[in-house]
Amino acid sequence: MKRINLTEDWTATIISGLVILIGVVLFSSLEYVPGWPTVKWSNGNELFSDVFSGKSLRDFLFIFIVSYGVLLLASFLQGKSAGTIKGFPVLFILTALAMIIGGNKTINDWGLEAVIFCLLTGLVINNFLGVPNWLKGCLSSELYVKTGLVFLGGTIIFQDIMKAGALGLIQSVVVVFTVWYFSFWLCKKFRVDKEMSMILSSAVSICGVSAAIATAGAIRGDSKKLSYAVSLVLVVAVPMIIIMPALAKLMGLGEAMAGAWIGGTIDTTGAVVATGALYGEEALKISSIVKFSQNVLLGIAAFLIAVYWSYTKKEGNEYADKPSLKVIWERFPKFVLGFIAASLLFSFILPTAEYKPLIDTVLKKFQGLWFALGFTSIGLETNFRTLINTENRKATFVFLGAQTFNVVFTLLIAYLVFGIQWGEV
Repeated sequence: MKRINLTEDWTATIISGLVILIGVVLFSSLEYVPGWPTVKWSNGNELFSDVFSGKSLRDFLFIFIVSYGVLLLASFLQGKSAGTIKGFPVLFILTALAMIIGGNKTINDWGLEAVIFCLLTGLVINNFLGVPNWLKGCLSSELYVKTGLVFLGGTIIFQDIMKAGALGLIQSVVVVFTVWYFSFWLCKKFRVDKEMSMILSSAVSICGVSAAIATAGAIRGDSKKLSYAVSLVLVVAVPMIIIMPALAKLMGLGEAMAGAWIGGTIDTTGAVVATGALYGEEALKISSIVKFSQNVLLGIAAFLIAVYWSYTKKEGNEYADKPSLKVIWERFPKFVLGFIAASLLFSFILPTAEYKPLIDTVLKKFQGLWFALGFTSIGLETNFRTLINTENRKATFVFLGAQTFNVVFTLLIAYLVFGIQWGEV
């Protein structure tokens, strides 16, 4: 019998699509939504009474069994033996512990996301203890990330673009395209390679971590470059939580304009919410609207980036001469189709309001889990020395330069779109 030997793209699309389909069937017929383990806590009492409660541990076990079954199917579709993923229980436990650390309220208030702790956990183990061979077989970072991206597609609801508000959408479109182009231009000036340029430009202009992950998946980028870009996003977000409200107050900005400025410049949703809340209730509302508007542009951006990359991808040392549609199809990352299909399903086919519990529990939670598994894998596969090099130093300067431009340009657009409209100038 001939073995199935699908690519990671098709495998990620199939396994995530199957989980979504089963979730829809169970929810439609039984209104069943699986329980999800608690990872949020603020003090020691909550850590033991909520996170490590009997119910939460049972939910962890259930999610592990489902994830392990999905990964077994992925191994079968890729023509691998089940033995290659025997280390997955350890990978899952490491990831769960990192997510629990990242679930602390104080850490959340600083805008740090769980993926950074997953990455750090993997890096520490790999660089100080070493990774045993039996664990290496399950370290499929690209498969985890691409699977998570298809789940992410199901949470991008087209109708929400209108709910986000016309002003928020106008600012987001102008800022995203302008900042992306400036960042890409700056990367060329600093001679940063094209893969890193695409990942950095998307991260600084669209929505931080998710945009970096989506872009890396769309161009099949190096996981080490992705991990460095994500680290930059999360590290830079921390001082901005303190600096942005202080600057806004110093300039005497009203809440609406300050919120628009904060939402358009800080790259992680958690940090945007924390910063907006520090400034005021109206600032929190407007900053969330602007950031959400940028988030809904992610699907469009991922598709355009995938098409562009497929068309301009190098063959050997030279660019191919205007590749045919067949060649573009062969190069095109197929998981993007899964991303779009999931978004269309919950936007136009299934009633969004009715299926919101499924979207919030299954899609968003599985997206976060598989992203986390991907970053633990990246850490376990990465040597510190590969992150500290001349190329990444240049990328750091570019990111800081692009973020500075983002702060100034977004302030101008927030002034034109929100300041005048709200009578704050």
